[in-house]
Amino acid sequence: MDNLILIKYGELTTKKANRSTFVKLLANNIKKVLGNTQYNIKFDRVRMYIECNDCKLIVEKLLHVFGIHGIVVCHKVNNNIEDIKSKVLELLKNETFKTFKINTKRSDKTFEIHSMEMNNIIGGYVLKNLDTKVDVHNPDIQVTIEIRQEGTFIYTNEIRGLGGYPVGVQGKGMLMLSGGIDSPVAGYLALKRGVDLECIYFESPPHTSVEAKNKVIQLAQIINEYSGNIKVNIVPFTKLQEAIYKNVPDSYVITIMRRMMYRIAEKLSILHNCKAIINGESIGQVASQTLTSMGVINSVTNFPVIRPVSCMDKLEIIDISKKINTYETSILPYEDCCTIFLPTHPVINPDINKCLLYEMTFDYEKLIDECINNIETITNLKNEEFSDLL
Repeated sequence: MDNLILIKYGELTTKKANRSTFVKLLANNIKKVLGNTQYNIKFDRVRMYIECNDCKLIVEKLLHVFGIHGIVVCHKVNNNIEDIKSKVLELLKNETFKTFKINTKRSDKTFEIHSMEMNNIIGGYVLKNLDTKVDVHNPDIQVTIEIRQEGTFIYTNEIRGLGGYPVGVQGKGMLMLSGGIDSPVAGYLALKRGVDLECIYFESPPHTSVEAKNKVIQLAQIINEYSGNIKVNIVPFTKLQEAIYKNVPDSYVITIMRRMMYRIAEKLSILHNCKAIINGESIGQVASQTLTSMGVINSVTNFPVIRPVSCMDKLEIIDISKKINTYETSILPYEDCCTIFLPTHPVINPDINKCLLYEMTFDYEKLIDECINNIETITNLKNEEFSDLL
C-alpha cells in the first residue's frame, strides 16, 4: 500500500529496556479505539505503521490515544532516488506554498546518498520543476524523507498527538468523579500519565437528582473516549450523609463528609485492584482544599492520593475542560452531594482531634459497609444515553 499512517512515539523512546512493553500496550490501546475499522497495524521499537483505506477517520480516532507524539499520513516508496523524486514532486503539486524545505533522515546507512546531499538533490529537483524558493528556517511547507531499510517514507504535515504514556501502563486509579469542572480534567491528566481509571460517584437521593447522576455518567463517557475501559461506581451516600448532618457541627460537615468519602474510595480501590485515589482538588479553591483541610481529610487513608490539578488556577482548569469537551456538561445546573446543604461557614483549618471526637458520635463504619455493599456499577458507558440533559 502506497500511503499509510506513521505514528511517532515521542516520550516512549526514553524508556530503554521497557520500551517494548510500552509500545505493545500502545498498539493494543490503538486497536481498542479503532474497533472494527478496516486497517493493518505493524510496529517496532522505533515506529508504528497503520495501513488503511480511510486515513482521515483513523487519524481522528488516533487523536484520542495517549502515548502518541506525532501522526503523519505518509507515502512509502522504494529506496530509489528516482521514485523518491517523483513522489516528492507529486505531493508538492497538490499543496499551496511559496517556500519549502527538504529534511532527510537516513537511518538505512546502506543507502548510497547521505542526508545533506539528498536534501540538495531533492531540493534542486523541486526548484527545477516548481515556481518556489527554499527557506530552511521558516518554510511554508517541509517535506520529510525517512530512508529506512524497509522503504522510504515521505510526508509533509505532522499532526501533534496527545503525548504522555499509553493508558494502563501505570496500573489503575480510582477517580473521585463529581459533576464539577475539576475532576474530569484530573481524570484526563491521569490518563495522560498512563493511569487507567475507574470512577466513584457519591449520590444522595432524594437530595441529589437523577439528572446529577446522569451528568456524571456523561462526563465519564467523554473521558472514556481517551481510554475505552472506564467503569463508574455509584455509591448510595444518603444514609451516611444524613448521619453526618445529624451528629456533626455545621462547620465540620464538609470535612467529615470528605473523610468518609476517602474511606469508601480506599475500600473500593482495594476491592478493584486500584493503586491510587485520584481527585480534582485544587489548593485553596474551597474550604476543604486548604492545606490544613487536605491534611486532615487525607489522614484517613494510606493510599497514594493524586491531585493532577492541585497547582492550577481555575482558568487553567477551565481551558483544559473546554479542550476535552467536558466543560459544557460540567456547568449543567445539577447539584451533587458536595454542594447540597453547604454550610455557611465551613471550617478552613479543622482540628483532627475534633474530627475524631465527632466521628465517635455515630457508627460510620456500619454505614460505610452499607454503602460498599449497595454500589451500582456501570461497566459499559457506550450503552448509556442521556441526551435529555443538554
